[in-house]
Amino acid sequence: MTTIERERHRVIGEARLLAGLDQDLQQHLLTHGPLPELTREDYVQLCEAVGLRGRGGAAFPVAVKLQDLPARGVEAVVVNGSESEPASRKDRLLLTRAPHLVLDGAVGLAHALRAPHVLIAVHDTAAATSLREALMERDDQLAIEVRDTPGRFVAGEARAVLSALEGGTAVPPGRRVLPTRRGYHRRPTFLSNVETFAQLAVLARLGSRGFSSTGLISEPGTQLLTIDGAVQRPGVIETPTGVPLNTVLQYAGAEPGPVLLGGYHGRWLPRTDGVMLQRPEVSAGIILALGSGTCPLGEVTRVAEWLRSQSAGQCGPCVFGLASLVDDFARLTIGDPQGWHDAHRHLGLVPGRGACAHPDGVARFLTSALEVFDDDVQLHLSGQGCGRPVLGVLGGAR
Repeated sequence: MTTIERERHRVIGEARLLAGLDQDLQQHLLTHGPLPELTREDYVQLCEAVGLRGRGGAAFPVAVKLQDLPARGVEAVVVNGSESEPASRKDRLLLTRAPHLVLDGAVGLAHALRAPHVLIAVHDTAAATSLREALMERDDQLAIEVRDTPGRFVAGEARAVLSALEGGTAVPPGRRVLPTRRGYHRRPTFLSNVETFAQLAVLARLGSRGFSSTGLISEPGTQLLTIDGAVQRPGVIETPTGVPLNTVLQYAGAEPGPVLLGGYHGRWLPRTDGVMLQRPEVSAGIILALGSGTCPLGEVTRVAEWLRSQSAGQCGPCVFGLASLVDDFARLTIGDPQGWHDAHRHLGLVPGRGACAHPDGVARFLTSALEVFDDDVQLHLSGQGCGRPVLGVLGGAR
């Protein structure tokens, strides 16, 4: 296999998704066993039994998505590998180091749905190379294609991915129609993210009882988390569902301080005691530790500026609303009280009005920042500032 830059990874508890990395097909089958041939009804029952949710940002129940598909005429199974948030690493790790597990999940489900096509959308060169090499080892008797997609933030939205796969622009169209009803080439399509398909491959092999031997009763199994920011050991961690957040923070060597849960569309936590990592709260499985040595408002403004730059530019809340919010927070950071008032006003106008969920996610991120960092806001408004530089621990604008 081609040598690929390795994502750092660790395991708390039992390794399932991260068992047998960097293996060819024969080694993969020795580690995981053969994939059983299941029907659509089998998959629905298994997903219902373990309460499996999608492992992208929406955490939609997989069984419900399967049941929404028509009995016949499913056009394609689409693996959304367009992980376009800089803070996330888990899908890239699976695609580059466990491609056969992802392919097992997609191919097994495609056979069950009698879908003639499997499409894998990726924007990462290493991931595309890994998948194409893995496909050369397999004989799945399906039309399987790896397609390159843009790496912009909104290009990872489901409808944007479908548009790109059809040769269009990778932006979400205005109409919110579920892919299960009108997906690839306007035909019913099952689309989910990379980790979801890897979970389906594990579930098909273990069955509901084996799958439920770890994690929560309500949603058992394991999950992949990306932890970054002010930590000594950043990377991807596989944990049981429901693991305490503080356990993961300690394991990664996080500095004390606020935590952003769910990535750039997530929310800031005022405290971490008693927080259990489960869906939908954990969203796409991203944990960013802020630490105590950087300016919270400066970090938030930096990320907001990057999010504004990622707009598809097709609706007012993105084009004008996000630009206004970036300006509001920039003024607030230098102590302008009008920036504080304008930020609250604009945050009340943006949510629920965009062509996609991007403006809503940015508003959620910024609203929680004003709530959690109120003491810092007051210091900036007093003219003193917080006295800390902006270190860029969250990434964002350069």
